[in-house]
Amino acid sequence: MKNNSLFVAFGLLILFAMNSYPQDDKPAYRLYDEQGRSVEYRQMISALSEADIVLVGEYHNNPISHWMEYEITKSLYHIKDKRIILGAEMFEADMQLMLDEYLADIVSSDRFEADARLWSNYSTDYEPLVDFAKEMKVPFIATNIPRRYADLLHRTGNADTLRLLSDEAKQYIAPLPIPFKPDSIMLAEGQMMPMMSKNPLALAKAQSVKDATMAHFIYTNFHKEKVFIHFNGSYHSDHKDGIVYFLRILDPKLKIATVSTAQQEDISILDDAYKGIADFIICVPEAMTKTY
Repeated sequence: MKNNSLFVAFGLLILFAMNSYPQDDKPAYRLYDEQGRSVEYRQMISALSEADIVLVGEYHNNPISHWMEYEITKSLYHIKDKRIILGAEMFEADMQLMLDEYLADIVSSDRFEADARLWSNYSTDYEPLVDFAKEMKVPFIATNIPRRYADLLHRTGNADTLRLLSDEAKQYIAPLPIPFKPDSIMLAEGQMMPMMSKNPLALAKAQSVKDATMAHFIYTNFHKEKVFIHFNGSYHSDHKDGIVYFLRILDPKLKIATVSTAQQEDISILDDAYKGIADFIICVPEAMTKTY
């Protein structure tokens, strides 16, 4: 009798413990299409494989963004029978030689990291992509304008300033003149929050030069038989704007697919604010650990 009482008491204790903690699953992300409908990963990959260019918009410090970039790359590499090209905002166009030398195993990783202007989160967030390209012998394109030229335009607010650069310098910028949208004000870290600037129009011009340059180097390295996968901050491709806008100028017939990132407290339903920002949205809990 005593043993039965202990058994009942033990069972009640377990039930109490189980009910004291949330029992819901804790998914690290959910995938949605642009209408906010839940989709499976394989559905997204199938759709992306039909594109000429895939723009993957990340939150720079979100680990799920970076993990998904790597998984998307691997999946498209296999489904396209190795026919992919990679490119990224995080590498400036004048770094292409160094990047190529590292991919060709001419220079060591230590030398490359010492000489290249790498982002502070390179080792955790971008090195896996670069090393995948190196191992699989996939081209990796440095697409962004050298920051010194974007800073020059932001500082002066005068697009004609870029015309004063040498012909060698202009190799690393989209062909001039560059059209820009006055309302294209940079948003910080992929979040929908305007950045403070004393001269928003100058900032818009600098932003347009970045987007135009990335579009230029994506397009000049694009191959019709391959998928070009580009990694950039979500702002650069959200709402089919930014890089997409300039790619459409270069070739309106391009099949462009976009992926973006969203952060919500509850990821079970996509917030209306994120619907339509991209063809596919990686929805991540706000509490997700950051990489920096």
